[in-house]
Order: sequence, then structure tokens, then C-alpha cells
Amino acid sequence: MKGYFESMLPTEELAQLSYIPTLGEFVEWIDKKWHDLPALSDTVRHITYGEMCDAVARKRAMLNDMGLQHGDLVAILDDSTVEAVEMFLAVTSAGYVALNLPSSLPSQAVVGCCMKFRVKVLAAGPNYMKVTEGAPCKVIPIADCADHTAPVAQCDKEEAAAIFFTGGTTGAPKGAVLPHRALMRGALNGCYAPGHQLACNRYAHVLPLSHVFGLIRGTLSALYTGAEWVSAGNVKETVTKMPAIRPTAMVAVPGICEIMMGLVKMYGKEFLGGQLKYIISGAANVPPKLIAEFDKLGINLFAGYGMTEGANLTTGNIDVRERPTSVGKLYTGQEVKVVDGELWFRGDNVFLGYYGDPEKTAETLDADGWIHTGDLVRFDEDGYMYIVGRIKNLIILDNGENVSPESIEEPFYKDAKLRDCLVREDTLDGRQVIAIEILPRMEEFDGKPWDEVEQYFNRLVGEVNATLPTTHRVAKVTVRKEDFKRTGAMKVSRNQ
Repeated sequence: MKGYFESMLPTEELAQLSYIPTLGEFVEWIDKKWHDLPALSDTVRHITYGEMCDAVARKRAMLNDMGLQHGDLVAILDDSTVEAVEMFLAVTSAGYVALNLPSSLPSQAVVGCCMKFRVKVLAAGPNYMKVTEGAPCKVIPIADCADHTAPVAQCDKEEAAAIFFTGGTTGAPKGAVLPHRALMRGALNGCYAPGHQLACNRYAHVLPLSHVFGLIRGTLSALYTGAEWVSAGNVKETVTKMPAIRPTAMVAVPGICEIMMGLVKMYGKEFLGGQLKYIISGAANVPPKLIAEFDKLGINLFAGYGMTEGANLTTGNIDVRERPTSVGKLYTGQEVKVVDGELWFRGDNVFLGYYGDPEKTAETLDADGWIHTGDLVRFDEDGYMYIVGRIKNLIILDNGENVSPESIEEPFYKDAKLRDCLVREDTLDGRQVIAIEILPRMEEFDGKPWDEVEQYFNRLVGEVNATLPTTHRVAKVTVRKEDFKRTGAMKVSRNQ
């Protein structure tokens, strides 16, 4: 019997997909499976899977010729380019470990990362060669290849394949080490979406490859299904070229979806190219209002939940019309339990630990392989999961009761005139209170004066307060004219 995710695909397509445990085996499989289909494009060049895999094999040979040892770290610093995808596949299929550096890093941080992670080689795009000056390793242009090829390396699925920075909305970034099995389990999970998926999609890629969501769901899952991956290099350039790209699918965080919807309102739905079927969104709260707006355009905006330490894809929700505030059902291949309200899971998708930080690793990954997510959740009677809050964000009231700010924020997100909000502890007249900051959707107020905007949200706070226990009610309201400080994933940062 097909499960929730397996039932999304036609039977003949489901039969063609199976779990491939290592990146080397994956590269060989997509070369044979999709050899003549278009794989990568920068909107000018269109490279087939065969051409891509040949370039990957020549990059493997180049890395091998440098005398690298199995398991050595190779850093990648570039925009979301064809060459960056090829280099990532080359590094991981050659038995080395890829470290995708955020393109926003200044020179000093690049040097520091190379030292901390003991990087042997840094492959940089032409726009980033200058910031690599002083790096304590060999620096090469990312487009370089050997004039000969090298086969994939023999790797165990438990070996490290890539390192991603993670820190969430609070805390210093850490390097999460993902093995081959985790990357590939996440990639397979990302193949499941309603309707035909094999050899029929064109993805507009708008997320950085240093972001686990962009690398796994936005890239590896696309290649798994024989899709064409298209990127003009960065978010701005790719979004502006949407009419020419004409994507059928996308992977984006809610903040980018908001931007695209704003452009649709300015230029019409044709701006998205006329073929977009669905968007997979995550990494932050997906507002029901946004789901409804895309639905009116005939575009499904699907939500989900994941974390870097769990290879990105833990749950997915295609039933957003019926359950717009749920992050969906659990993907297969993992065990899950809820301990004192906190989600724990283990399986192929679990990371190996934080690089060089056994203490932080032990706080997240226990001896039995369970990830302690720090996320407070609940499940409804049909198995759909809802995020209730974060343990680290809990507000401890004077009476000792713990209050999740996210649980108070949730009803506010149902209002169509609210873009984002942030609940936190504050003081008022010398006493501890719960406060909220609200960012309006100003386009919904049709030029009304600011005092009317503030009055609207003060009334909304009163309405929500009436549904809350006395101890949980909001006592201090701030309506913002400027956007919140945001994380790299465009989440509202709790460190404002």
C-alpha cells in the first residue's frame, strides 16, 4: 500500500525511484538515466546531464591530481552557478567533503572558515576571487577542469559528504556535518510532489547553494527527477528573468514568495512565466494568506518542515488548502517521538554532528541517534504536524509557567493584513509582560493614515487576547514601519 508521499506519484514513476545512498552512485545513476536531457542552465547555456557528468568527472580528476586525501575538505564560494553545482557533485563523488561558503562572507571570514575547517582547496567563482586573498589553502577558479576524467570514488554512506552552517534564529552558526546517506535521503524525499515529476519540470533556482534547502530540495531533488535546473546566479537576477525561464517548479523561502507575489501584483501573473505549477516553501512560517494568493493564480504553495541537522526534509504538506497552518506529514525512513512536547527523530537523514564541537553535538544528537530538535510540536488526529514553538524561545512567566511565543503568534498570522510578527518578553511600568511587534502588509490598507493602521492592529490584539488565557495575553503592541532584522533564510530573527 502506498504511503502519503508515495501516493503522490504515478505508479510507473514511483517504480523508477529508489534510495541511492551515496553521491558517487547518484552521479552515475543520473548520467545513465537522464543522459540526453537538459540538466543545468544559466539562461544562456543549456547543459545536458551527460555534459554535466562529464564536467563533474573532469573536475574530480583535477582534484585528485592535487594530491588530496580521501575525506579532505574542499570549500566552494560562488553564486548559484552551473559551475558551483558541478563542483559540489565533483567534490562529493570524489570522496572529499564539500563546504559551501555563504557568498556574503567578507574576506576575513572566508580566511577564518578555511582555517577552522582545515580546508585544503577553495574553489571560487570569478566574482569572489578577491575575497579569497589570504586564504590558508590552494585557491582555484571554480570553472577549472582537467583534460581527462576520473571515476567516482568508493564511499560508505556513513562518510561525511558536506558541511552546512546552521544557527537558526538564535545562536552562533555551527558547521553541521551531513553524511552521504542523509543528503541522499533528503534528496529522495524531495522527489515526492503531486502528479508527474520525472523528466518534465524546469526549476527556477533562487536559493543559495550554501543553504541546505537550496542544495538538497532545490538542486539534488531536481536532478534526481530529471528536471532542468535554471539559475541566473542570484535571487534578484533569477526572479527578474522568470518570464523567460518559464519555470514549472520552484523551491523558495516565504520571504522570496512574498517578493514574487508583489511583482505579480505589479506586472500581472504572466510575470511568473505562465507554467508554474507549484512552489515548495519552508525555513520559516508560510502565511495562509500567501498560500491563498498563489492558489488564486492556480499555483500550489506547499509548506514543510526540516532542519539542517536532519537533511532539510522531515515533513511536507500538500494539503495546504485544508490545513494551511500545518507543516504536514512525516516522510518515511525516520522514527519520530515527542518527548515533553519536543520533536525527536532519527533515521538516514540524521547528521553526524557539529564539526569540531562535541559538546554542542551532544546537546542535539544523543547516544541512541535521536536528534533533539528543540521544536515543540503537536499532531492532529490525522497525523499532520504543527509547530507550537521553540524550547529556547520560551518565555518564563512570574508564576513559573512556560509560554511559547510562536503559539501566541500563530493566530495573528491568520490575519490577511499582517505580514510578520514577533512575540517576546518585555517590561511595562516595571513589570514583566508579553509584547508583540507587528509588520503590516501596507498594500492592504490602501493608503490609509498610519494611525488607522495602528488602530487596526490594536483591535486585532484585543480580539486575539480574548481567546488566550489571562497569563498569555499581549500587553504591549508595536506596529513597525521598517522590516524586521532577518536571518539568511529570511526568517524573522529573534535577536532584534
